[in-house]
Amino acid sequence: VQLQASGGGLVQSGGSLRLSCAASGVTAEHYAIGWFRQAPGKEREGVACVGLNDGSTYYPDSLKDRFTISRDNVQNTVYLQMHNLRPEDTAVYSCATDTGFPLACRTLLDNPQILELWGRGTLVTVSS
Repeated sequence: VQLQASGGGLVQSGGSLRLSCAASGVTAEHYAIGWFRQAPGKEREGVACVGLNDGSTYYPDSLKDRFTISRDNVQNTVYLQMHNLRPEDTAVYSCATDTGFPLACRTLLDNPQILELWGRGTLVTVSS
């Protein structure tokens, strides 16, 4: 059972990037899955979540205009499309979920410390 994040890289300010979170050993649509990021010297921040089953989405207000999360049930993968990237978006991005208890997206994003399944992070660097 694992999540594998990928798609990070170097992008210029104003550019776009799509991250992928591939699930194996677990069916992604059965769980809320969130994306988090952590920049050096800063706390981990929840950036987007897709809910179980109906695929409802949730974002912090500060990011909802630039970030879009989606889920491909056939590929068993969750994507994070990021537009108009800024240097302050530079961080390690990780995806995570909890398979032991159904969580609402807001709960998931606000409480990363309770999540038991994390994908290895992927680094996004935005140059100015």
